Amino acid sequence: MSSSDIFIGETIGTAILILLGGGVCAAVTLKRSKARNAGWLAITFGWGFAVLTGAYIASGVSGAHLNPAVTIGLAIQGGTAWSDVPLYLVSELFGAMIGAVLVWAVYYGQFHAHLTDPEILEDQPAEEGLVDQTSAPKAGPVLGIFTTGPEIRNAVQNVVTEVIATFVLVLAILTQGLNDEGNGLGALGALITALVVVGIGLSLGGPTGYAINPVRDLGPRIVHALLPLPNKGGSDWGYAWVPVVGPLIGAALAGGLYNLAFA
Repeated sequence: MSSSDIFIGETIGTAILILLGGGVCAAVTLKRSKARNAGWLAITFGWGFAVLTGAYIASGVSGAHLNPAVTIGLAIQGGTAWSDVPLYLVSELFGAMIGAVLVWAVYYGQFHAHLTDPEILEDQPAEEGLVDQTSAPKAGPVLGIFTTGPEIRNAVQNVVTEVIATFVLVLAILTQGLNDEGNGLGALGALITALVVVGIGLSLGGPTGYAINPVRDLGPRIVHALLPLPNKGGSDWGYAWVPVVGPLIGAALAGGLYNLAFA
């Protein structure tokens, strides 16, 4: 597999993943969207189909990691060369940012309608003087379209949640059908992984929104900070480390357990 294969496959696949995953969040959140208030089931299945589509597109090119946690898990397991890891990570982050920009382009009118609606802006909590300091004080009205966030802000619990959820994802990937090169998902693996992602969302997604993928959160958060969105609020950078560190720890644990128990 060449460097250009890795870059093209991971960039395009991750962009599609974030376009469809962020797209379902936008569809459920924004005013003037036909799917507004469709609920958690729509979001979890939307993200599952996003994983399926992105992985299916990229599987024959780059192995369809689409997630630094998967890349790290595969490197520890031995299916991916450590020398390829930096290129995977950069390509995944770049693709995630492209996908987030595309979500904004698709829902441009809805973003404007939502962020200029007096009722929406009235409902936003002030950053100071909050009664409940466990809530997320700096989440703007559309931040949840781009990023994850905790329902109860407790750094230890939030990290543990992301570690456990990502551990399940990466272990499931490592123990099911890898492609012939052994460094990513085949077509059947993409379907299985999509179903695992739906299951994680339904079972473990409630506390933090189940990032389980560092670039799924970091790339769109950067885009949220850069986009010219009126009244968008802050990007909550104080929480941004949790959906990066937690999934990477979970991936390392999954790779280590795989080598101990399954290799």
